[in-house]
Amino acid sequence: MRRRTVFICIIAALLVLVSSCAPGKKENDVPSVVVTIFPEYDWVLNILGELKDGYEVSLILDKGVDIHNFQPTVDDMLKIRNADMFIYVGGESDAWVEDLMKGEHNSSMLILDLMEILKDDIREEEMKEGMTDEDEEEGEEGPEYDEHVWLSLRFAEKVCGAIRDAFTSLDKENADIYEKNFEAYALKLRELDGKYKTTVASSSKRGILIPDRFPFRYMTEDYGLDYHAAFKGCSAESEASFETIRFLSEKLKELGLRYVIITESSDGKLADTVIRDSGTTDCGILVMDSMQSTTLSDYEEGSTYLKIMEENLQVLEKALEE
Repeated sequence: MRRRTVFICIIAALLVLVSSCAPGKKENDVPSVVVTIFPEYDWVLNILGELKDGYEVSLILDKGVDIHNFQPTVDDMLKIRNADMFIYVGGESDAWVEDLMKGEHNSSMLILDLMEILKDDIREEEMKEGMTDEDEEEGEEGPEYDEHVWLSLRFAEKVCGAIRDAFTSLDKENADIYEKNFEAYALKLRELDGKYKTTVASSSKRGILIPDRFPFRYMTEDYGLDYHAAFKGCSAESEASFETIRFLSEKLKELGLRYVIITESSDGKLADTVIRDSGTTDCGILVMDSMQSTTLSDYEEGSTYLKIMEENLQVLEKALEE
């Protein structure tokens, strides 16, 4: 993707600065865990439970910048290189990690790559009918995989199991605590998954319409929902084509939907255009949170992975209203 070329140039420049700074001794003996996105941060704290004060847990995407636009600072790189555990998504947007790890870093670091953990379940990005395509870079080859794995509750349980195993390998004495915390959190994930299944099963509607990027593919696949969107989940395009607007407008009329969905980062202008073009006068706009720019401040104010997914369920339930 075009983003990768730009990021590689930026990372190469930053690595020149970082290369002279070998991993140093930490200020204290507390094990450090560095994660890239908010869901990983919340999962780690849930697995740690009462042991969380014995770890230093850092979220590096904490400025409201989503994963696709993130550029690590020198401080971020040094923090990662000194970490005892590093957790990241592992998709195209995290291409900078491969370059970073070529340099000197904590040789005993445990590295969890979500895309690798879920390798049997991930899907290539889907170009569906009506979507605005983006120009491919010359010479670009190979499949592009959908990175938004954290938006599947079922995937979340698998990843939390891997996090439990990682902490157990770091601290075998407290293995029973990590296991207990995992089982308690996994139960909550399964209960919410059941609510999603019930909500979808109770509606005769089997599709949603998103005049926006679509990071919710794994969520919809979990519950057998169809979707129509303006762009792929990781698309760099921001302007929908006339054909896309017309296609979504016609689909809105055809499906008889009372609501369309946008992500938390959308300004809603495309959704307004699609609704207006469809001639529909009573269609509303709902916001579903993809957690791509959730910050520590949001966490401190009460946001958690489960809470946001509960709120997304409420959005989905409304979108599927008869």
